[in-house]
Amino acid sequence: MYFASTAVKDVLHQPIFQIVLTIGVAIILQIIGRSMIGFVIRRAVKTKRNMSDSEKNKRAKTLDRVFENLFLVILWIIALVTVLTELKINLTALLTGAGLIGVIAGLALQNVIKDYIAGVFIIIENQYQVGDVVTLGNIGSPIVTSGVVEDITIRTTQLRDVDGTMHIVTNGTATVISNMSFHYSVSVIDMNVSIGSDIDLVENIINDVGKDMQADDKWGDLIIKPIKFLRIDSFSDTSFAVKASGKVKPGEQWSVAGEFRRRIKKAFAENGIEPFRSNVKQA
Repeated sequence: MYFASTAVKDVLHQPIFQIVLTIGVAIILQIIGRSMIGFVIRRAVKTKRNMSDSEKNKRAKTLDRVFENLFLVILWIIALVTVLTELKINLTALLTGAGLIGVIAGLALQNVIKDYIAGVFIIIENQYQVGDVVTLGNIGSPIVTSGVVEDITIRTTQLRDVDGTMHIVTNGTATVISNMSFHYSVSVIDMNVSIGSDIDLVENIINDVGKDMQADDKWGDLIIKPIKFLRIDSFSDTSFAVKASGKVKPGEQWSVAGEFRRRIKKAFAENGIEPFRSNVKQA
């Protein structure tokens, strides 16, 4: 019995067993940690009274991914240090060498540090979240990237554009951030109608179509304030330009605007309002 107990102790103190045990514990903690982080974040976000349910969901997804990645990095760094210790590797010498290399590489890593700092401010200030539609660019630069935010890390943001292309943008490169789905969106409609059209009738039709959409079972949930006549933007010899707008749920401005245009075309035709038609020269 004594020899069996001694053999078990010897096995338990073997480096290979300690390494396997460390990796196993790290995997278990990873599973438990992910669940706990998601639970805590969802509970914390639910207490926010000034946010809609969709905004709470986007905020929870964003924070969940960021804190989960941070937790995994810290967890596996600790596991790696433990494994290196079991392998009798001199961590002091290793860290000293890494420190020297770090000083040499410091200048090359300035942009990376900039990306991390920018990422922290994006998350803390809630500039955008997973699910938002944003445009990222630089002041004075014609190059911009637009799309739906699919993932945010401390260093990068992943955007999916309308063509399905995934764009990975480092957080420090975007000096201008345009969020088109922050709290709410606005559907803006521009129309050109024949110069002889009755402006009062045009205004009434636009307002009626907007009210009908808000009363619709399908579209009403997406509309905060119905689309209504805003102003006449400009005149020409043959037409005048009309602008209308309405407030909608975040990210729904394009679908609501498309349905409004479909309905307004039918309403104009039923009321004898002719859209502007450019003169076509006959051959």
